Amino acid sequence: MSQQKRKLEQLQRWMQTVISAPGGITAGIASEEAQREIPLLDHQLESVITRSSQQTSQERIGIYANAYYARLLECLSEEYAALVTAMGTAAFGAFSLQYLQKYPPASYTLGELGARFPRFLQESRPEPESQAEAADWTDFLIELATLERVYSEVFDGPGIEKQELLTAENLKAVTPEEWPDLTLKMAPCFRLLQFQFPVHEYITSTKRGETPAIPDPHITYLAITRRQYIVRRAAISEAEFFLLSCLHQGMRVGEAINEFAAAGLMEADQLAEQLHVWFKHWTESAYFTDVNRRDDSKVV
Repeated sequence: MSQQKRKLEQLQRWMQTVISAPGGITAGIASEEAQREIPLLDHQLESVITRSSQQTSQERIGIYANAYYARLLECLSEEYAALVTAMGTAAFGAFSLQYLQKYPPASYTLGELGARFPRFLQESRPEPESQAEAADWTDFLIELATLERVYSEVFDGPGIEKQELLTAENLKAVTPEEWPDLTLKMAPCFRLLQFQFPVHEYITSTKRGETPAIPDPHITYLAITRRQYIVRRAAISEAEFFLLSCLHQGMRVGEAINEFAAAGLMEADQLAEQLHVWFKHWTESAYFTDVNRRDDSKVV
């Protein structure tokens, strides 16, 4: 490696460290990582970044630092568009800067940039004992951010687009005697979520360009998956959520139904008919990719 190339790469690493430092340029220059590349005191910056006729060395490198954080804020606001609507642009920007200082980017991909934003909001929430109303508001914001992040993860994660899926015909081939011992393999993109607020409706409204009011609390159960590279969500009943959760945990169908019956969520005479409706809908929605018998043989 030539000396010229080594110095160029060294300068690039130093500059990336300085402009991306959560504490600002001065902190970046003084950081151990930057000092390891190019040892500098504050007043020596001009030996690396020359001043112009109108700007100092710090002002010039500050342009890149500002552009770097502006890009990160833009990415966060795109991922959490509904949250921006709920919080307002100024408040969202302030929280985002605090978030980036606490959780600076550590991945090569911007897809991971906002991964811990819901956690950050949870950590930043006010004390509920003294600010009950604020806590309700914060609960909504946390749930809104959580759902938007799940949408991102489901969109970017593994899917079923190139897989052979379970069909109604496959299920018809299962005998009544076999059903209790079956386990259902869920799609890798399948998610089950419970919220205190109907945050999915709020997100849908914002995508239509509306500015909806914050909804009243209402327990909401969601089933989320991805088909043909489109993230799809469905509001489901508590009973559906309970049974799907059991199946998602890997319970055999018979065990899951026994757990469901013990929970008392539905009268026994309604259960058989409802199970037929649910399994038909869940199969059509591609929640399952396969059915395994006790002997590990597959239906598909």
